[in-house]
Amino acid sequence: MCRFRLWNHSVGQGEKMSRGGFPGSGEKTSRMAADGSRQPRSVGASQRRMDLSSLLLSLHLSSPSEKPRPSATPPPITELLSQLQEKLIGSSTDSCSLIGGVEQLFQDADPNWLFSPPDLEGGWAELREVYGCLIRSLTGCAALALCEDDCSPLSASAYQSVPPRAVAISSALTALLRTLGDWERGGGASGGAMGLVLTMAPPICVFAVTHFQDQPWTSASSRAAARLLQEELLRVGGWRNSAHLLMGDTEEEEEKKTKGVLGGVLDELQPQLKKEWFHRNEAVKLLFSWTLLQVTRPSLSHHLPRLLPPSLLLSDHHRAENCMLGVRCLHHVVLNTPAADLRQFNQAEVVYTALLRHLYTTEAAVIQLVLSCLLDLLLVLENPPSSITSSCSRRKSCRHDDVLRLILTHMEAESKVALRRVYATALPPFIHRVGVSVCRHLRRLERVILGYLEVKDPPEETARLKTLEAMAEVVKEAWPRITPPRVNLFVRSLLRLLVDVSFDVDITDPVKRRLMDQTSVCLRLLDACSQGNVQRLLQQVDGGCCHPEVLRCLATVTVTTVT
Repeated sequence: MCRFRLWNHSVGQGEKMSRGGFPGSGEKTSRMAADGSRQPRSVGASQRRMDLSSLLLSLHLSSPSEKPRPSATPPPITELLSQLQEKLIGSSTDSCSLIGGVEQLFQDADPNWLFSPPDLEGGWAELREVYGCLIRSLTGCAALALCEDDCSPLSASAYQSVPPRAVAISSALTALLRTLGDWERGGGASGGAMGLVLTMAPPICVFAVTHFQDQPWTSASSRAAARLLQEELLRVGGWRNSAHLLMGDTEEEEEKKTKGVLGGVLDELQPQLKKEWFHRNEAVKLLFSWTLLQVTRPSLSHHLPRLLPPSLLLSDHHRAENCMLGVRCLHHVVLNTPAADLRQFNQAEVVYTALLRHLYTTEAAVIQLVLSCLLDLLLVLENPPSSITSSCSRRKSCRHDDVLRLILTHMEAESKVALRRVYATALPPFIHRVGVSVCRHLRRLERVILGYLEVKDPPEETARLKTLEAMAEVVKEAWPRITPPRVNLFVRSLLRLLVDVSFDVDITDPVKRRLMDQTSVCLRLLDACSQGNVQRLLQQVDGGCCHPEVLRCLATVTVTTVT
């Protein structure tokens, strides 16, 4: 909590405040006309002073121990905001009415008084600090309840009081930003105003992102109010979108750079990103992942020491949804960080070790994300085996081989259809990546391919389609090792697949055509690497026992081979 000293309420200070838009003491106030003569102030300004005085009284912000103040002189803005902050921290049941009064203050008060520091020397820093503390106190009125442990989330009933407060806070902060933006466009101190926006933006951004997502602690009205607040923040700061808000302009984009607030947002989140607190606040993981996924090259590498540890911590959680969120964050880091930066301090190796552990889980969704991330991370750790030229020495086993060997081991023993589908989908790109080095794994690949082609995977037959793609990749990369006995095994398996598919009524026609087309591709590749031996084998097929679709498929292979 930020505390500030109370100003001495002297007449001199009242005159100083009159330069900010409120006149000094006296009932008949005046202003300077264009020709230099003094003219009476308009009735609207007098009414505004009366409304402001009534508002301050209704907020109970005047202390009886204070010295008498001239009737037209409001208190210094820093003093007033400090008192508001203390009242917001101590408020409980009447917080919504107090927040409504704060919104009215931001709407009705003179912007020159709201955004001009009383002390011109060093006053901007104090004004920025007090506004930052006030906004944190405001947003703290809608803070979420903490979970007792990290095993299960809170029920929706624990968040019943949050949406109404979030609506009131969003409305008050939107009024503050709108008044600040209008003041800046009307000729306010541009440098100081932008400094205020950069100070306000991090806590406002954190609050808006917390409440515009569809979560148990939000409602339709609170989400709409939070989205409106985020849009107003972008408009006032001149940011194009949320990513621009966080990263700002790069050095190559514009001469007049717009600063980002990623560092400030991470400062707001940092106290809750520790292991003891990370999983007790349901919003923190969503805030962190939203922030990280908005940041791309080259900004991400500058903040990598602050972004990578929470991502690893999140991916290591026992709940599948948190683990998946962490793996997505790690994958985003891998894709948007230069390889040299990621290898520095052995960070890429740490990520690799963390991901490899997840391959022993039984959650199909987690394994799917991990395999996709590993495929990109391996390019950071080492050159792909397929890129090694033939002039090099004997190819050594590498991490690509380790991952492929582990995948094949799990595929052989896996009986769950969902996991078989995930592994089969990941197999073709890994085979393509290792290139001719797939010969090291040929025996195990043969068993996996033949076994997966025998098991149905309705309705899309993803596992069998991807297994056919894997077979095609194996034949392309390791064709010198596709011996006649192996060709015979593959051809028998493919013919059995064609017969099964042609008589299976559960498979739709589009899927059936895709299976037959991919089977034809594999047969043609096998015929090419066996120097026409497949064509001789197909001639032994008894056409009277085959479905017409099978015959058409085989005819396509034969015609293509002859041509």
